[in-house]
Formats: sequence, structure tokens, C-alpha cells
Amino acid sequence: MDARNRARLESNDIRPPSAAIDKENAMSTAVEPYKPGLFDLTHKLTVEKHGHTALITINHPPANTWDRDSLIGLRQLVEHLNRDDDIYALVITGQGPKFFSAGADLNMFADGDKARAREMARRFGEAFEALRDFRGVSIAAINGYAMGGGLECALACDIRIAERHAQMALPEAAVGLLPCAGGTQALAWLVGEGWAKRMILCGERIDADTAQRIGLVEQVVDSGEARGTALLLASKVARQSPVAVRTIKPLIQGARERGPNTWLSEERERFVDLFDADDTREGVNAFLEKREPNWRNK
Repeated sequence: MDARNRARLESNDIRPPSAAIDKENAMSTAVEPYKPGLFDLTHKLTVEKHGHTALITINHPPANTWDRDSLIGLRQLVEHLNRDDDIYALVITGQGPKFFSAGADLNMFADGDKARAREMARRFGEAFEALRDFRGVSIAAINGYAMGGGLECALACDIRIAERHAQMALPEAAVGLLPCAGGTQALAWLVGEGWAKRMILCGERIDADTAQRIGLVEQVVDSGEARGTALLLASKVARQSPVAVRTIKPLIQGARERGPNTWLSEERERFVDLFDADDTREGVNAFLEKREPNWRNK
């Protein structure tokens, strides 16, 4: 690497000045419905396309609870987004100013039907595991209460941005249940066993500032700003090679299942594998030629 390119890297200026993201322009990206008519299963999720980002809104008033239809719909939607080469990121948020999602509708469990409980546990798991494994970058814009399965939805995302008034909890034990959509595992991974036990076993509800302090969310913003902040962050994903992003993400998440040392050789192999991608050659040459890369997601 020559001295000029080294200086650009050291200054963290790896794009031409014209590529600097302007907040107003990022937020005014043309919005369009995403694949109208594609998802007829449920009206409880709405989807818009913002540039290379899919904005998913949980739209089930009054508390944006999850039910069978919306869980199946979320899984199908994420599977479709994984096949769409024009989508690099997704943002998920709740409709209205008060609730991100209050989790499961407990009316489903009032009669104690074990078969229904088994099916719903499976539906929750399939939906949020699909969200966790989305090949792009997923961001939860927590615009209010995120309780139970609502918080587990946010935990399945790569990044969480919360509004200052948001409240978060996994209160299932208070009604004789437990978090069955990854909450016991993902929460402990993010915040440590102690805080996970405070929230799950002691039923402690936390505010956004506490969530940021313990590592549950990465950013706290003022009321009404989570959606826009998340979309702005998602727009930055379009500056990265989508092939590189979907190669890197499993390496980062893999340490949850195996120790980090077991992934070091895998990391090196995936680095070499990237040289099969058109985007790798494009990215390197765009940098050397001082221009923006034209990603093809191939």
C-alpha cells in the first residue's frame, strides 16, 4: 500500500469527500411499498423499501402483540428479503408512539391448551431465528414498550436503538411462563448472567438509559427519533460490500456457540473465499481509483 492510501486509511477517510453521508439526504430516500401483494397472510406487518433497506412495522394495535399469523408472516418476509439482492439491511419498529411490541397475546394461552402452546413456541422460535439469521444487517428501532416476545424480537436483531421513554422487560415468569423465543440465551449473552437473572428471574423492568449502560441497546435517542436514526444507520450499510457483510456476520455471531479461538482459522478461510466475489474486486479497485464502489451483491 502506498503512502497516500495508507494515510487515507489511518485517517479513516476511505471514501471520496463526496461520499460523506448527508443526514437530510439519507432520510429523504425515496420510499416505496415493498412488493405490493406479496404477503397476504397478515395485515399486522407493513413493509416499505427505503433505498436498500426494508422497513418493517409491527402494526397490531393497541400493543403490537404477536400472534400466529404475524409470526409466520415475519419468517416468510425475512426469507424473501434474503433472496432479494437489492436489500442490504432491515429496520423493524412498532406502529404508534407507545409500543414497540408487548409480546404474545396472552389470550392464546388462557385455556391452558398444551398443543397451542407448543405450536406458538415453535412459531416464535422460527420467526425470531429467521430474523437473527437475516443475511444483512438488522436494526430494532425500539419506539416504546418492548416486553416479553417484543424484547425477544429486538434481541434477535444485530443492533438496537431505543427511544428515551422505552421500557424493556422479560416478565413471563410473573404469569407462570418463560421466554421461549431466545430470550434466556440472547439476553445473557448481551448483558451477562447477572443482569439476565435480574430481568428474567426477578422480573426487573429497565429504562432505555439502563439498557444502554448494561449493553442491551447501543444507542438512546429522543422520543420519535428511533425510526429515523435506525434508517440513517441502515443507509450506511449500503456503503459496505453486501457479500462481505453476509460473510462477516456469522463469524461475529459464531462465538456464541463456540469459543472465539475456534473461529480464527474459519475467519482466514472466509477472507480468501471473498476473492471469488465480483464485489471484492470492485471494492478494492474503487478505493484505489478514489471513486464510490458499484456493488452488485455478487
